[in-house]
Amino acid sequence: MKIYIDGQYYDEQNAKISVFDHGLLYGDGIFEGIRAYNSRVFRLKEHIDRLFASAKAILLTIPMTHAEMMAAVVDTCRENGVKDGYIRLLVTRGIGTLGLNPRTCKRPSVVVIAGKIQLYPEEYYQNGLDIITVPTVRNLHSALNPAIKSLNYLNNILAKIEANNGGCEEAVMLNSEGFVAECTGDNLFILKGRQLLTPPLSAGALYGITRGVVMDLARESGLSVAEPNLTRYDLFNADECFLTGTGAELIPVVKIDGRVIGEGKPGPVTRDLVAQYRALTNRTGEPIYG
Repeated sequence: MKIYIDGQYYDEQNAKISVFDHGLLYGDGIFEGIRAYNSRVFRLKEHIDRLFASAKAILLTIPMTHAEMMAAVVDTCRENGVKDGYIRLLVTRGIGTLGLNPRTCKRPSVVVIAGKIQLYPEEYYQNGLDIITVPTVRNLHSALNPAIKSLNYLNNILAKIEANNGGCEEAVMLNSEGFVAECTGDNLFILKGRQLLTPPLSAGALYGITRGVVMDLARESGLSVAEPNLTRYDLFNADECFLTGTGAELIPVVKIDGRVIGEGKPGPVTRDLVAQYRALTNRTGEPIYG
């Protein structure tokens, strides 16, 4: 595997950053997870747009243009012979001192890794997930805004640990008001009748790229799509439930906090949206090979 670091490629064993990089010392940086399907990078522009938005929010100047960043992602995929894979794009604050002050970091660092990922075993896509609600709440907008995809993911990691301790692969995170925000790494959707519901961004949900794609597909299928505040009660009484994310794609949920969702198996609307999403990813995206 060849890793892109600041304009050069390094073998996996030689791909290194400084121990004084503030991305390592303080989680001071941002990232994007991107997917490639059928030799195309899916929704690349939207991911790079979100990366630059995160950078602006933390006053991080990316040392590349939007077009150069897109080219770096595509070139790294080509360098590694990627046809179907996962890309992790990182921008750190760069090398600084042991103090917090970001002004000591003279130049941000850009890293692109193109490889493989499988967040959940295939059986969960066929049979659905059993998830729980955990005590760790989603970051407050007034603290670390959930819209920022920062390298500091400890909030999500603590919730993931609680899910693992509860014997589950994934967890529902509530916000400080008790409304559903999202899961540890995925957006959450429920179906009630012919209405598809997902928490609003103001509740602490991430500006998910896959989330937006699924909402568009649902509308094209004739479903009503809304973003109300949701409670656990709403989840328990849903007809169907599924999660979305770049890595997870669309994955059904069949039980939440011991409550069976719908008929206890992936529902017809979920299955239809999965099929539509897979068809879309297979035919659209930024070409990797000419």
